[in-house]
Amino acid sequence: MAGSLIIRRARPVFPDGEPAAPLVDLVLRDGRIAALGAAGSVGYAEAAPEIDADGRWLIPGLWDQHVHLRQWSRAESRLDLSGAGSAAQVCRMLTERGVAAGSGPLIAFGHRSAVWPDRASVAGLDAVTGTRPVILISGDAHQGWLNSAALRLLDLPSREEALTEDEWFAVSPAVEALGAGEPEQAAYARALAAAARRGIVGLTDFEFGDGWRTWPAAYAGELGRLRIRVACYADELDAVLAAGLRTGDPLDPTGRLRMGPFKIISDGSLNTRTAWCCDPYAANDHDSPDHGQANQTLAELTELLSRAHSGGLRVAVHAIGDRAADDALTALEASGARGTIEHAQLLRRSDITRMARLGITASVQPAHLLDDRDVAEQVWPGRTDRCFMFGSLARAGVPLVLGSDAPVAPLDPWLAMAAAVGRSGDERPAWHAAEALSPRQALAASTGGVDAVVSGGPADLVLLDRDPLAPANDAPTAAAALRQMPVALTVVDGSPVAGPLAG
Repeated sequence: MAGSLIIRRARPVFPDGEPAAPLVDLVLRDGRIAALGAAGSVGYAEAAPEIDADGRWLIPGLWDQHVHLRQWSRAESRLDLSGAGSAAQVCRMLTERGVAAGSGPLIAFGHRSAVWPDRASVAGLDAVTGTRPVILISGDAHQGWLNSAALRLLDLPSREEALTEDEWFAVSPAVEALGAGEPEQAAYARALAAAARRGIVGLTDFEFGDGWRTWPAAYAGELGRLRIRVACYADELDAVLAAGLRTGDPLDPTGRLRMGPFKIISDGSLNTRTAWCCDPYAANDHDSPDHGQANQTLAELTELLSRAHSGGLRVAVHAIGDRAADDALTALEASGARGTIEHAQLLRRSDITRMARLGITASVQPAHLLDDRDVAEQVWPGRTDRCFMFGSLARAGVPLVLGSDAPVAPLDPWLAMAAAVGRSGDERPAWHAAEALSPRQALAASTGGVDAVVSGGPADLVLLDRDPLAPANDAPTAAAALRQMPVALTVVDGSPVAGPLAG
């Protein structure tokens, strides 16, 4: 894929704080920026395609650091239940759609049950779905509400309630296989093409399964356009270690496909009330107060991190509740492992200091606050000032990287940046505005650690029709501008992959 390309009259934007540069020309060769200088001053002896940027703004390529690619590639084809305010309303929506009369498994997505006045029960779903297998995946992907026909189809025993956490994760790959309405390769290609059109040059794939084995063959075809880091989970850890793979090792000849981190889901989620917290959830009509749950003991978590670290793997520890984050940091310090806390949604302020001291990165998904704002106020009352503490993390010197957690939020880096800057998805004022990032901070957290477009740097670049750091009078205006950012060209490894200028 890497070749030669000349980009003329581009205007670099530097996320690290420098002002925008005058117009420049760039020569891209063998995946690097071979030459960069003032417009009109850079020559190139060999014949190469040329693109006239015409004064457009040039930034390093964008990364989404947290994606579940198989699930995201299927999401748009599934029945959307995100508007349901109760289990009874879900059942009414399924009845109105005539789901019971259909054939073949039906998979829906998007319900969030944390503040429902009633429970998601198998019997309730059976009453409106009949013998058709129906699987309803929660909007945070931590719960599967199945009817009896679906339980039988998946060889699961009868039960009364929805599956959550490890029980649900264990059957998720089989569910995804059931929902394959189009060939997986085509679904992936469509999702990656859409990501490239938004300026994405790479992503970390946290999908379940043995992606480190299966991705290389798929990547040899049309999927080999973006950079992919492939994570693994505990069920694949022994095999990855036996193969001698370390984080960053290439998985294919191009070097764009690489081994990613070892992922642990240490607790649950807000919307299933399973995120593990120091203080109890507020009770609702059908639940007594509880603290959520840990998916491993501290000893188990430490042992897993130690094994991964000894084998050369960086780690990614999902921790949404503050108690989960505390345990994750304790295990990271004890094991010597380094990497990211994924989500870091609710933190104690003392743990921010610990993250900075240990050099742990906060891998956050700002668009989640748009969905979780009202739910958090109801189930975590009195502590939402400690939710999505991007500003506090940045001020403490904790490295920040942004992602989507697609399909939980859309795979759109501009939505993530806008949410981090504006902290509101409607006309209300910013939610805990002191925790907002500036546009410059949000952009810097989205470029995969590349601070500037420089000679010798990677030829992963994006041209924009507008300045992403244009001065704005207020955060809502800046956020709106980011949300609507037009992308003219995305370049990966020196080759155009998307955008009107790609041809």
